[in-house]
Amino acid sequence: MFAESKRNRVEPVVGQTNRIVENTKIKGDLISEADIRIDGELEGSISAKGKVVIGRAGKVSGKIQCMNADIEGKFEGELKVENVLSLKGTAQIDGDVVVGKLAVEPGATFNAACSMKGASLKSVRENEGQKESKSAEKSA
Repeated sequence: MFAESKRNRVEPVVGQTNRIVENTKIKGDLISEADIRIDGELEGSISAKGKVVIGRAGKVSGKIQCMNADIEGKFEGELKVENVLSLKGTAQIDGDVVVGKLAVEPGATFNAACSMKGASLKSVRENEGQKESKSAEKSA
């Protein structure tokens, strides 16, 4: 009974990275359970459950949705990072960005509409809601 549930469970991919090397151009969408490193060019969308790295020579136009991202190259489009977006000094970002946390090195170009959706903010709001409902219970 318990052995079946372990067989059907999907384990996260650790230590594996998909790579798009320099002088490679791709038009299309990428979906990955692992990390992705782009040193070439991609026009399309990326959906990764791991980290997306855009190298110094890398260029991405489109949408990215991932857990973490490190950008040294160019990005144009819509970027959604659940946890940490780290922009290196050579990064050039244009578009819309939604992040959990943002780290920007001096020299990076960041021309984007940015909003932060931190987990800590979410938990603070939930705690406030719980406090209000407890105070309402006490007064009733």
